[in-house]
Amino acid sequence: MIDDIRRSPFRALAGAVLLIACVAGAAYASTAQIGRTWPIAEPDALAEIEAKVATLPSDMSKAFGPRDKWTALKAASLGVASEDRARSVVPFYTLEFDITLPDGKTLYPKGFTFNPLTYVKLPQRLVVVHPRDLSWALRSARASDFILLSALGGQSGDAIDLSERTGRPIYILEERVKQRLGLQVAPVIVEQSGTRLILIEFGPKSRASNGGVER
Repeated sequence: MIDDIRRSPFRALAGAVLLIACVAGAAYASTAQIGRTWPIAEPDALAEIEAKVATLPSDMSKAFGPRDKWTALKAASLGVASEDRARSVVPFYTLEFDITLPDGKTLYPKGFTFNPLTYVKLPQRLVVVHPRDLSWALRSARASDFILLSALGGQSGDAIDLSERTGRPIYILEERVKQRLGLQVAPVIVEQSGTRLILIEFGPKSRASNGGVER
């Protein structure tokens, strides 16, 4: 093919013209009008968003106050693990409302209790620690694990600031997650095993270990 083009520059030129014509034709086809058209009645969504943003203060943090006062960043409180311990939990869940089919027939009634782990698998471990043990968690956690901060003595830590400083996403432990998983103390690593959750709690000696935990 290259030899043909070299021998015939006119053939190469003709090919280039044909290619340009095809691209131009495709571009025209993508914008050509077919059938009747009507003007758009709805306002431009992007324009509406930009107009709303223009009315807001340039520094929104002042409207919410210091982050240490944000209730959304308040973690659930856990005690301190006094020894190494492993235990298992079945996270049973009870429906708070009826689940019905489109025809109105009840599929699962309110009060029905089941184990979600029978149907789903927890894709990663949960490493739950107090803010003071975060360095231990960073050494112990796998790349796929979620690190959650629990409160200790009313101190939750600033998950946003710690995420920025460590370069790793850090979350807070919500009260409903604490209750659902049956958490009592921290540090603790939660991992699914079959239809149960295995909770491995780490006492002072394990927390002082420089090597973290076996991954």
